[in-house]
Amino acid sequence: MRLYEGLITEGYAGAYDSVRRFVKQWKAESKDMQTPQQAFVPLAFKPGEVCQFDWSQEVVELGGLEQIVKVAHFRLCYSRKMFVVAYLREAQEMLMDAHNRAFGFFGGVPLQMVYDNPKTIVDTVLTGKERKFNRRFMALASHYLFEPVACTPAAGWEKGQIENQVGNVREWLFTPRAKFETLDDLNRWLVQRCHELSNRKHPDFAQTIAECFQQEQPLLRQITTPFAGYVEHLMKVSRTCLVRVDRNQYSVPAQWSGQVVSVRVFAGHLDIVAEGRTIATHQRSFLRDQLNCDPWHYLPLLEKKPGAIRHGAPFQNWELPEAIRHVREKLRKQDKNERAFVDLLLLTREAGLDALETACELALESGVVNASVLQNAIRRLIEPVRPKALNTSDTLQLTTEPLADFQRYDHLLGNRHVH
Repeated sequence: MRLYEGLITEGYAGAYDSVRRFVKQWKAESKDMQTPQQAFVPLAFKPGEVCQFDWSQEVVELGGLEQIVKVAHFRLCYSRKMFVVAYLREAQEMLMDAHNRAFGFFGGVPLQMVYDNPKTIVDTVLTGKERKFNRRFMALASHYLFEPVACTPAAGWEKGQIENQVGNVREWLFTPRAKFETLDDLNRWLVQRCHELSNRKHPDFAQTIAECFQQEQPLLRQITTPFAGYVEHLMKVSRTCLVRVDRNQYSVPAQWSGQVVSVRVFAGHLDIVAEGRTIATHQRSFLRDQLNCDPWHYLPLLEKKPGAIRHGAPFQNWELPEAIRHVREKLRKQDKNERAFVDLLLLTREAGLDALETACELALESGVVNASVLQNAIRRLIEPVRPKALNTSDTLQLTTEPLADFQRYDHLLGNRHVH
């Protein structure tokens, strides 16, 4: 089919069957009949019983640059429904994220998953089919309640469907080379193509793959919540409020400097956790020696070191709203330093960035830009709303007004009992 589509773009006006017959004849003529053929036992699978998994390496173009991606392949053995997703690495967090995506795509979980023996899944290959599975991978399997099955080493025929799929997908989806702006764009397209390829005829039944999947899908185990697919590391925060992951550095709020935190590495981002809560989240970088800083993590340090805002690495490419940038330039010209602007930033810990932006817009509109005016504007913006005064009607009058009668106290005193 891919050859036929390529010929169409070159101006071929013939039929697909002609191309198919030619390829079949060419394969028969070029085949070495002296090569002994290996025999296999035909396999049959029940709906919802088995899904096979494998990785492949493909070359794509992302943002105009050639890029090698690792593609995770899934295939339900009964319906032949497939799912593929691409990553920049073949790490364990990618493996777990791929399972979350695949089970979400299928709308359920099969009884068994069949694998090779990669280190992200199998720690030790024992005798026969015995395996010591990776602890974190077994947490994934226990969460979704599927049975992991590892193939015999170098016995690809034990998961022949997925082995064939890897070759077919390379021809169907990655030849000619796929070109997209981002990895997310590529993965959205792969999901769409998986749906489209389900309209092909099933090799064993007089139905399409999509029709067979409709029969299989209700028999998959339903998903309650996705698995938290991260790899966790305990790290000590440096004096510059950074932790290092895969040769890249990520910032942590300044108050955690010198303390031990938990870094949870996901496929596309990482969370930094301390005392049971997430204190920082960063988009994951797959380059090397990158500094990923959130300027707000260093805000408390500016209280004692305001000059650091000018040359501090976290503040070099700080994308502040336009109104705040204009105010910063005006304040710098007035005071010849950054102290006034830093004082405004410190107010955002209580007021928030939106209040500072609004105050800057109001100051620029009025033409009066100085620190005291801006601080007053911010405080007015965050001032709690005063309760509305009650409007009482003049017609509300007591029908019987009380009289001041001090004789009541004499009466009470006269009835007092002395013991």
